[in-house]
Amino acid sequence: MSRVCQLTGKRANNGMAVSHSHVRTKKLQQVNLQERRLWWAEGKRWVRLRVSTSALRTIQKKGLGAYAKQLGVDLSKF
Repeated sequence: MSRVCQLTGKRANNGMAVSHSHVRTKKLQQVNLQERRLWWAEGKRWVRLRVSTSALRTIQKKGLGAYAKQLGVDLSKF
């Protein structure tokens, strides 16, 4: 299973690790994903999602249903 947020679609980012001598090597910056069981009030059930921590903070602020609707995600598929 690829490391992709099921709500926002965030995925890994390619970057460079720069040493003290300024030698640059490629590195992969992974997204911080958490497996969570969240209450979906509109559907009156629990939904199990792999979401990024930034998405979790937004869910706490706006609510799961409102945030998913804003992103255009259908929670009934999860």
